[in-house]
Amino acid sequence: MRPPGRHWAKPTRVLIVDDSDATRNAVGRILEGRPGLVIVGAARDGEEALREVLRLQPDLVFLDLQMPRMDGFTFLRLLMARRPTPVVVVSSQSHRSDVFKALELGALDFVAKPDDGVSFDDIAPALLEKCELLRALRPQNLARDPDRPVPAPALARAGELRVVALGASTGGPQALLRLLAALPGDLPIAVVVAQHMPEKFTAAFAERIGRGSVFSAQEAASGDLLAEGRVLVAPGGRHLEVRRARDGSLHAEVLPPAAAGERRGHCPSVDRLFRSVAAAVGARACGVVLTGMGQDGREGVVAVKAHGGLTLAESQESAVVYGMPQAAAESGALDELLPLDRIAERLVRFGRGT
Repeated sequence: MRPPGRHWAKPTRVLIVDDSDATRNAVGRILEGRPGLVIVGAARDGEEALREVLRLQPDLVFLDLQMPRMDGFTFLRLLMARRPTPVVVVSSQSHRSDVFKALELGALDFVAKPDDGVSFDDIAPALLEKCELLRALRPQNLARDPDRPVPAPALARAGELRVVALGASTGGPQALLRLLAALPGDLPIAVVVAQHMPEKFTAAFAERIGRGSVFSAQEAASGDLLAEGRVLVAPGGRHLEVRRARDGSLHAEVLPPAAAGERRGHCPSVDRLFRSVAAAVGARACGVVLTGMGQDGREGVVAVKAHGGLTLAESQESAVVYGMPQAAAESGALDELLPLDRIAERLVRFGRGT
């Protein structure tokens, strides 16, 4: 039975926070007059934003990070302690690493500001999509302690390399960072990741994984070797697949983006990654669907299960958005539906072959 979602009887109330008049006006122009959306206020820095959030109690905040007086990071820390509220970061691509710090502090998602000379109209669909996220959001899972890692169980070394494929969308960066930080360094698994994320951000995300876990991590390139203790992240806007070479080694294959008229579904695709891993390693594959909207990953877990692999998904207990995990569960091919901390424990057993 499908659990009840959030149904907004009233319009979604939005607060826009940015020290740039031009940015506030551009975002406001995109949102203003849209059905189901009301702009209740604007703020130029974190101090003003915090006052306005407590006064206006918006449903959603669009937030810049680089601001005078109080920056977006301090604002996020205080906001999540006082009144956890969905926050979408609107950030320049030149501050990519800042985005992931904000996500760890509790931001829900992000939108990349357009490059100089490019209209904000180009990101209008992304901004409106983030507003739609509220319908599926589980707000009780927004406020987390980013400094509290999930405890990692003890591990006895396993024999043969296994491959864990992780797929996520909204809320995924936080979940992936926490999950990988919880895994011990001697776990004999290779990890591949498909996270729905814009181009130019995935390299910075991989660097963040490497700093926050015992794994080495990088944005995947064709020919990269899958190896124990290594995480390969699909580049934004490109599909990642895994291939077995004639000598038995496993390698990444990064596929060029499809032509505009041929695009179907998300890119990178969780389904495509999972299917390729299942075909390459069979029963030594584990597909894990984490938080996110939509159904990407549903077909992938079916493929992993059909090849004898392990299939897991994040439960409502910890998922920020239960869309993708729910679709995986409804496929009938899911072995276990678990909160994030128990997924870490299960991956340790998987790595040990138990």
